[in-house]
Amino acid sequence: MNLTALKYIVALDNHRNFVKAAEACGVSQPSLSTAIKNMEEELGVRIFDRDSHPVKPTAIGERIIAMARVTLHNAAQIEEFVKGERGEEGGHLSIGIIPTIAPYLLPGLFRELHRSHPAIKLKVSEMRTSAIVEKLLDAELDMAVLATPLGHKGLLEIPLYYEKFEAYVSPEDTLWKQREVFSDELPSDRLWVLQEGHCLRNQVFAFCHQKSRTHAEYEAGSIDTLVRVVDANGGYTVIPELHLACLSESQKANVRPITGRMPSVAAGVSEPCPACVPVREISLVIREDFVRERMLNIVADTVKKIIPAPMLDTRLKKFAIKI
Repeated sequence: MNLTALKYIVALDNHRNFVKAAEACGVSQPSLSTAIKNMEEELGVRIFDRDSHPVKPTAIGERIIAMARVTLHNAAQIEEFVKGERGEEGGHLSIGIIPTIAPYLLPGLFRELHRSHPAIKLKVSEMRTSAIVEKLLDAELDMAVLATPLGHKGLLEIPLYYEKFEAYVSPEDTLWKQREVFSDELPSDRLWVLQEGHCLRNQVFAFCHQKSRTHAEYEAGSIDTLVRVVDANGGYTVIPELHLACLSESQKANVRPITGRMPSVAAGVSEPCPACVPVREISLVIREDFVRERMLNIVADTVKKIIPAPMLDTRLKKFAIKI
């Protein structure tokens, strides 16, 4: 068994077709088939069920392939680690990012990395948090930009910045007349939200204490769609701070800051609490066995050029990342 054979079984799992897997690996189909068969004979198990169409892994094959992905990932990290020690910046970098962060970070990330580090071959996949976490744990991604904390064993979270939430309110809604809105008084019956599975949806319900909803509402797939829905139908939605730059001047007039408040023991009433303003933490997330420290700092330094300084994590401003 060798790394080449591991590469072949991972390719076959990805493509579920011997010809396509061989093309992806740059070898002939007989060479790939023979190498996989030899590996199965060496291990004494069938990794793939060739009678199924398309071909698919056996139950034990799925576990072997998962371990093969991690092994290939670690082998690649050794190569990248050595390059980093030599001061070389080239190599491949795969990043996962959630849809509620991508519009604000990706344009600048592509621009800055291409400009300052052209030898880095960047591949970015936009998907929901659950899918990204799964691919990180399976070593199919090098790192991710996610809303945290996640609390997943085997992953490290490195805070990048903190983003406030804002209410985007229709002029027809009673909230529009307020200069600011309190998080514990946001009415759920007029709230337009993202689809199930978006972490921003869960974060919004976490600080909007009124969880019940009195009627069915459209659940949008993007923040831009939510804004358009509010413009056309009334009510309000909650948007991240960086989305403000995407609004027109007339739309910005519909934005109201969201603040928290804390009980006043003396007066027996609640008072505004600037420190209680709801925010989301955005972090770089990596596997615990990640070794490409130089690459990690390149990405973090690039984020510092994109995100406004007041939003950045104070440690990120002062220190390099050590792993």
